[in-house]
Amino acid sequence: MIMKKALSLIAALALSVSMLAGCAGGGSAETAAETTVTESVASESTAVSSASAEETAAEETASAEETATETASTETAQTETAVPSGEETAVNVMALKGPTAMGMVELMNSAESGPVNGNSYTFTIAASADEVTPKLVQGDADIAAVPANLASVLYNNTEGQVQVLAINTLGVLYIVENGDTIHSVSDLAGKTIYASGKGSTPEYALNYILSGNGLDPETDVTIEWKSEHSECVAALASDEDGIAMLPQPFVTTAQAQNENLRIALDLTEEWDALQADSETPSALLTGVVVVRTAFAEEHPDAVNAFLDSYKESVDYVNANVADAAALIEKYDIVTAAVAQKAIPYCNIVFIEGSEMQEKLSGYLNVLYEQNPASVGGALPADDFYYIR
Repeated sequence: MIMKKALSLIAALALSVSMLAGCAGGGSAETAAETTVTESVASESTAVSSASAEETAAEETASAEETATETASTETAQTETAVPSGEETAVNVMALKGPTAMGMVELMNSAESGPVNGNSYTFTIAASADEVTPKLVQGDADIAAVPANLASVLYNNTEGQVQVLAINTLGVLYIVENGDTIHSVSDLAGKTIYASGKGSTPEYALNYILSGNGLDPETDVTIEWKSEHSECVAALASDEDGIAMLPQPFVTTAQAQNENLRIALDLTEEWDALQADSETPSALLTGVVVVRTAFAEEHPDAVNAFLDSYKESVDYVNANVADAAALIEKYDIVTAAVAQKAIPYCNIVFIEGSEMQEKLSGYLNVLYEQNPASVGGALPADDFYYIR
């Protein structure tokens, strides 16, 4: 009996030493404890005590694992509760260096401080639509501001992979001249006109207005096409009798360089005059904002959040001209002085939904009747118009 009690006491002590050594993190301490047990008792007693120790250790290990699992589950639940249900969506946006980018500056500025309404934005300002198109088609841009007719061309050429979100710019085209000879469209006969935007809204709008006033764009005038609006401004500066078709804010830029330059014709007014007797009159549109259809389908909340933020930005620009002008200069679109004078003439708007569809479809129909290629060969179907 005494021998059994002694063996039990020794086994318990050995187990305690082993557990303490394990908690201290040393495998050598555990080995030393086992050696002590071996030297103190017979091999049979050691086997009995070891079995007892392993059973006890197994029970304690199981208990510890169960506790750890419960703790981990609690921490995971707490973490999941703390994480917002919505994740940030990366949105790549492109705009042209002009009114379409001017309307975005407040959003661009806000995005520098972090996500806006759940969207993390990257903005790129391009000098011409030729830079935007491949980025959009290849998926490098998700949302882009483009000429109104280009949106239709992209829709047709990509078999519906582009949708229009909103109209962002109405008519901003003007005929300007160094002098005082142009007072009507007919006065352009025999003149040379510097212009940019061949193959997009400026060309088709000018052709429509010339034709509507009895002038053949191919034979009655000479249109010298430039790759960028800034080149037209430069051409005017070197031609004392120069005439150009320019959009705002480039009209104001040119006037800042030449105080004799005057606005001869407002092409929006000329367009409206031709549409006066139409059963379904349309407006002259310059720009729209489009989205890749795949992006809209995958991230509808992000697209709607962009539209809300973009509308706020447009409203801000029109209501806070001086502050907006400073932001326009910040993003190297035009100088603040030019922007402040130009904004009231830029017709920066935000029109979405059914009103957007009505205005844009009417405008595209005018272009289609003039030249089907101007809209991509066919008028777009209803799914071209993003209606939320």
